[in-house]
Amino acid sequence: MEMVLDVYKTRYNKSFPVICMDESPKQLIKETRLPIERKRGSDRKEDYEYERCGVVNIFMANEPLTGKRHVKVTEVKTKADWAVFIKEIADNLYPSAEKIRLVMDNYGTHKPAALYETFPPQEAKRIWDRFEFIYTPKHGSWLNMAEIELHVLMGQCLNRRIGTLEEMRSEVEAWQQERNNKEAKINWQFTNDKARVKLKRLYPTI
Repeated sequence: MEMVLDVYKTRYNKSFPVICMDESPKQLIKETRLPIERKRGSDRKEDYEYERCGVVNIFMANEPLTGKRHVKVTEVKTKADWAVFIKEIADNLYPSAEKIRLVMDNYGTHKPAALYETFPPQEAKRIWDRFEFIYTPKHGSWLNMAEIELHVLMGQCLNRRIGTLEEMRSEVEAWQQERNNKEAKINWQFTNDKARVKLKRLYPTI
């Protein structure tokens, strides 16, 4: 926990950007009947029946100090999907960074093996060497600021019925562009000093 919090208080350095990465499933829900659009004096009306169309995965990478985020919607969440997303962060988003400091949860898919199973060994090592991986502690995923961004995405954009992968990608891209244009940032105030007071029961007694 303290390692993550130390990373969060470092000053912005474009050669060593701090990126938070997280992922979340999202149910595709299709309307079975056309809704009645909102009219003056009345709300939009939806039928209670709907059709489940499977689950997609949402990858989120955000840079807290610049107010930028990158979201990718995939059909499934596999090691290969994560490896490709990591490659996109390194090569497309931060190609000139010397070392990318990536904060993420310690999932089984977030391992070097995922890169080696997806890419040739030389390419896998090249990608891996671009990162410094900083894992949140067990039961400490709330320390990952990408989780906050996912909650914002769900609340502002995906809190309604979306039935297809294509539509969800379109809506997410529009949300991402608007939020990036605003350079919306997270006001993170939890520090090690506060943790040692509020979470003192977690520290060993000497």
